[in-house]
Amino acid sequence: MADVKDYALRGKAKIPVIPAPKLKYLPRKPKAYSPKIGLIGAGGITEFHLKAYRKAGLEVVAICDIDPKRARARKKEFYPKAKVCQTHHEVLATKGVEVVDIATHPAERVALIEDAIAAGKHVFSQKPFVLDLDVGERLCDLADAAGVKLAVNQNGRWAPHFSYIHQAILSGVLGQVSSLDFVMQWDHTWTKGTPFEKIYHLILYDFAIHWFDIATQFMGGESPEKVYASVQRTRTQDVAPPMLAQVVADYKGAQARLLFSADCAYGPEDRTVVCGSQGTIRSSGPNVDKQQVELWTEDGVAYPKLSGMWFDNGFRGTMLELLCAIEEDREPTNSGRNNLKSLEFCFAAVKSADTGRPQKPGKVRTLGSKTL
Repeated sequence: MADVKDYALRGKAKIPVIPAPKLKYLPRKPKAYSPKIGLIGAGGITEFHLKAYRKAGLEVVAICDIDPKRARARKKEFYPKAKVCQTHHEVLATKGVEVVDIATHPAERVALIEDAIAAGKHVFSQKPFVLDLDVGERLCDLADAAGVKLAVNQNGRWAPHFSYIHQAILSGVLGQVSSLDFVMQWDHTWTKGTPFEKIYHLILYDFAIHWFDIATQFMGGESPEKVYASVQRTRTQDVAPPMLAQVVADYKGAQARLLFSADCAYGPEDRTVVCGSQGTIRSSGPNVDKQQVELWTEDGVAYPKLSGMWFDNGFRGTMLELLCAIEEDREPTNSGRNNLKSLEFCFAAVKSADTGRPQKPGKVRTLGSKTL
């Protein structure tokens, strides 16, 4: 064991506190590639896209939205020199644009991605990527045939705690992963009166897509053998979609458990636990941005100090990964094809919640979720 003076207590045992492994969890920038970017769709979430791009020194030269006022507002706040376009075709035709960020809703996004690929542009798609796995595969095939990269904005992968945990798994520190636990209590009832309230599976689909994606990354892209899920309304909620959800996914020799309680007005908590044959890593805090990680091995316990937050690191990391992949001529780790595994997991969970029966990922090809 390491010769240290500090100890952590667990019961009566003294566990030495050891230095945390130095893992490359922060977003990585391209060495020289810095393309002009066009933004298609200027809704609420794009505030965080543009903040991240500006901080990373990226250049957005064209912005469009069905509501020109929103496009002009984004231009004024973040990129005063950007061109406000009337249509996405105008963005695609803007001189020098090589990458397009398509931040519309899924149903409208398919045709936009098709047009962008046909125009020879690299595509950064908002998540969830598609509502139909066959459509997603077709878009990936189109991108491959056109020689362009297609990436998905699964920004949670670059949240500091998730990224560090993932790197710990990849480095072999934990050995063979045997279980994943994600437990969240938070207040999602702010969605009352918004378009989000029309999504019946607001928690399992729109929100939990991040956790399905993270679980898939932690499991090395392996698909569960079966998935069981259920949803329930709380006794006091006044928002339409069920605010409670649970998911259990069985793998060969491993299991993932996801618990969501979205009607928690007091004392919110977000907790992640990954157990492996050689170690356990935990992360917890009041929300996704404030997390304390601890890594337990036979040598002791480490408390890595991480930099950044989800909405900072995440939105930079996911776009920068696409740009690095373009520069290095490889598939992005957040490629459309890679993301289909996460969608398979999500679609199976939604189907299970609707039917009350376990589902096998990959067999459920469309979301098929009812709306309110």
